[in-house]
Amino acid sequence: MKLIILNDYDQASEWAAKYIRNKILMFKPGPDRYFTLGLPTGSTPLGCYKKLIEYYKNGEVSFQYVKTFNMDEYVALPRDHPESYHSFMWNNFFKHIDIKAENTHILDGNAADLQAECDAFEEKITAAGGIELFVGGIGPDGHIAFNEPGSSLVSRTRVKTLAKDTIMANARFFDGDLSKVPTMALTVGVGTVMDAKEVMILITGAHKAFALYKAIEDGVNHMWTVSAFQQHPQTVFVCDEDATLELRVKTVKYFKGEINLQSYLLGVILY
Repeated sequence: MKLIILNDYDQASEWAAKYIRNKILMFKPGPDRYFTLGLPTGSTPLGCYKKLIEYYKNGEVSFQYVKTFNMDEYVALPRDHPESYHSFMWNNFFKHIDIKAENTHILDGNAADLQAECDAFEEKITAAGGIELFVGGIGPDGHIAFNEPGSSLVSRTRVKTLAKDTIMANARFFDGDLSKVPTMALTVGVGTVMDAKEVMILITGAHKAFALYKAIEDGVNHMWTVSAFQQHPQTVFVCDEDATLELRVKTVKYFKGEINLQSYLLGVILY
């Protein structure tokens, strides 16, 4: 497990974007060898997506031979609704790069048989050879995707009822009207993400500091689903200074001791 601590949100976003770019380049994808990338939605990855778009426009990386699998989607929200995760991904990322539509995979929250849709999603991941790198974000309560507190840590893609805290947090995207917020979603499971060869989790802001503490210093606990990734052989947590406020000084100093080497390898100038 690695913890990369950057000064602020912008630096954390740049680090994450360069990490993804370099992973794709080192993989050397082609028509018979696609790089499979798991992706999140929400405000946290927006800075990372903006940097990846910049790298694409500068000719530094191509997504022509990349397949993506998104973490989740609301149930019963029209695909073209401005707050659907289909709309989010196309407006904020996909339409700005050279990825082919058929290589993007987002769960269909309007499918006639929702569980069949979830099962088919798992099959598509398997058919693609599994996920090389799954990028995720978390909520203040430590949930990843829509794996709310209490979710099984070996769960697969499924239908989930959203927790009250999640519904209230998401109301800001629906004019503050709780009645407009979807109460159910399709989501990859914790086990689905754990199956990826590598996982990178973005955690920024003081409001997520306790969740980072639970992810790094406390034990594995199904009430904090992000804690499961302590047991993944290749987990990278990327955070800003504000997110470390609940960590022990010793922990922060230990992981900061590794930053210079990581930064050198990725070509990121931090100081």
